[in-house]
This record gives sequence, C-alpha cells and structure tokens, in this order.
Amino acid sequence: MNNANKDNKGKEIDFFIDITGEVCPLTFVKTKLLIESMSAGQIAEVRLKGREPLENVPRSVSDHGHSVISLEVESPTEPEDGIHRLILKKAPDTSNA
Repeated sequence: MNNANKDNKGKEIDFFIDITGEVCPLTFVKTKLLIESMSAGQIAEVRLKGREPLENVPRSVSDHGHSVISLEVESPTEPEDGIHRLILKKAPDTSNA
C-alpha cells in the first residue's frame, strides 16, 4: 500500500492502493483502512474502476472530512466507468479540538 511516488502533476504521493478488483462496499472499506494508516496531511492515490466506486469512494472520502484533490481517468481510451486515479489528502485530526 505504501509507495511514495509523484503523480503526473508533481505532487508527492505517500500511499497507493489499487482497488480495481474490488466491489462496493469493499472499495471504500479498503480506502478507509488506508486513510486510517496515514498521518494528517499525507496524500494517497487510489486506483479504482466501475460506476459505483467512482461515485461512492470520492463522496465517502469527502463525507469523512478528507480532501479529494483529483479524480482523473487513467487513460484517454478508458470508458467512462473505466480505471481512474483518485488523489486524496487526509484531513488534520480535529478530534481533540
């Protein structure tokens, strides 16, 4: 899961997970587990595909207070519900505030 890299826009990616083989609700469960292992402010890339994951995972990330930086199709030849790359940033921990 952890694989520090840079995305195509030069952002440092701290974590990576490929959930293209998963179906809802496991797509967000695995994404949430990844986010829980991250420190506040770290950035993750999630590789996903399918209509439901493309709708539900970014929405759930936002609903949990984290930032969706981008959601882009991996290749211009991918269908509308094909493989996408979601870049997210973990929110600061505000539970002690």
